[in-house]
Amino acid sequence: MSILQSHLAGRWQSGEGPGTPLVNPATDEVLAHASSAGIDLGEAVTFARTVGGPALAALSFAERAAALKALSAAIHEQREPLIDIAIANGGNTRGDAKFDLDGATGTLAAYAAFARSLPERPFVTDGDPIQLGRAPRFMGQHLLVPRQGVAVHVNAFNFPAWGMAEKMACALLAGLPVLEKPGTPTAAVAEAIAKIIVDSSILPEGAFSFLAGSARDLLDHVDAQDCVAFTGSSGTAQHFRRHDAFTVRGARLNVEADSLNAAVIGPDIDDGVDAFDLFLREVRREVTQKTGQKCTAIRRILVPAERLDMVCEALSGELSSVQVGDPTAKTTRMGPLTNAEQLASVQEGIGRLATVADVVSGGPDRLGDVGAFIAPTLLRAADGHADALHAEEVFGPVVSVMPYDGSVEEAAALVNKGGGSLATSVFSDDRKFAGALTLAIAPWTGRVYLADSRSADHVTGHGLVLPSCTHGGPGRAGGGEELGGLRGLAFYSQRIAVQAGRALIDGTFSAGE
Repeated sequence: MSILQSHLAGRWQSGEGPGTPLVNPATDEVLAHASSAGIDLGEAVTFARTVGGPALAALSFAERAAALKALSAAIHEQREPLIDIAIANGGNTRGDAKFDLDGATGTLAAYAAFARSLPERPFVTDGDPIQLGRAPRFMGQHLLVPRQGVAVHVNAFNFPAWGMAEKMACALLAGLPVLEKPGTPTAAVAEAIAKIIVDSSILPEGAFSFLAGSARDLLDHVDAQDCVAFTGSSGTAQHFRRHDAFTVRGARLNVEADSLNAAVIGPDIDDGVDAFDLFLREVRREVTQKTGQKCTAIRRILVPAERLDMVCEALSGELSSVQVGDPTAKTTRMGPLTNAEQLASVQEGIGRLATVADVVSGGPDRLGDVGAFIAPTLLRAADGHADALHAEEVFGPVVSVMPYDGSVEEAAALVNKGGGSLATSVFSDDRKFAGALTLAIAPWTGRVYLADSRSADHVTGHGLVLPSCTHGGPGRAGGGEELGGLRGLAFYSQRIAVQAGRALIDGTFSAGE
């Protein structure tokens, strides 16, 4: 049986004790164990900060970008064996595994390309020079300079490759060494990628560290210049926020947590139009891809009341036809949940939703005697304002349909009742409705995806996290922000204002030099 290893302080290390089991969720077979017990995490952080930090700082943006491009190629070269690991440890179908891995390599390559616009100096100007007096002889210039700490990344179990890569890309390009801690249930993929990174020697020593198993006292070693990016549950996020690393020492924290993402059908959309067909395809994919274990998945669907029956019938047909089963089978379109604990959580969540909504298809019953299988589940609520519909994210293949009166005002009220979302989709050919709803939900939504019949053949998809656009959301969604092209570097940089004579600003700090 495999024991996952950590790469910390410049060497591979194994934790003590049995640790946490990693299973094949299709067969319940234990594949590996992960433990961090006995590993000196203080030594790991110090090594990354004092060895990896200066080594990265000595590289230009172009050299860091070249490293990202090379990492993307090295990981992609091992795509097939990584897919096999993702299928075994994560219950992924081949398509789901490719989605995760290609998202990872694509994001690394994208940030290598974004860096082409960066200068050959160790800082980035933020805006144009600002005249500070009556005459343009004394100016101000904002700069983004690298911090002198470590980027600690605590990632979720659902995207062991992509989640790690999207954080790494921004931090490494900004000049911070990274310490990656994957979600333990699916950490076999992350460990395999870590071995590729270390064996490639593409990054300087100390620029990449990897922790398998529990984070233990990791935050106790985080200091003022360090940056922590966390993706996971809101409960764990609250624990992070209360830690002295942030409340006392002032380290930076970025959080992506729960998200009750919504899809809204405009009052102009009916069966037969291209936008409705697109809606059906998007919902089917968002409910079943990764077995619904996606932070951007659609959880709530708002439908004009008079079309509620029609939409439920169409969606039930889409979801009931999905083949659930062995993820290695070519005919399978949805595999199991990640493990038995995740299955129990989803079953309990369906039970709570069923107190205010009727199960139209699927349901909480486990499929089969082995594995964490469950059917795609559609619920129909008569009252869209029922609190349970907007109370918690059921992290699985579960979606609730609810009515609204067709107005921008009620649609916005229901979307916003979720308390903050990563993404909301609006399916409408009425530009006035789509535009007004976008502005009404914008304070509570990180990204709004507008889909109409005219763009149906060109859309990127509700749940696709693009490296060129920001990813994050307010409130329940964590209040954080990642990616967004070169905006992603800001979290790992210090913004300073330089006030000096114009000659010094122009000659040393301005964007034109």
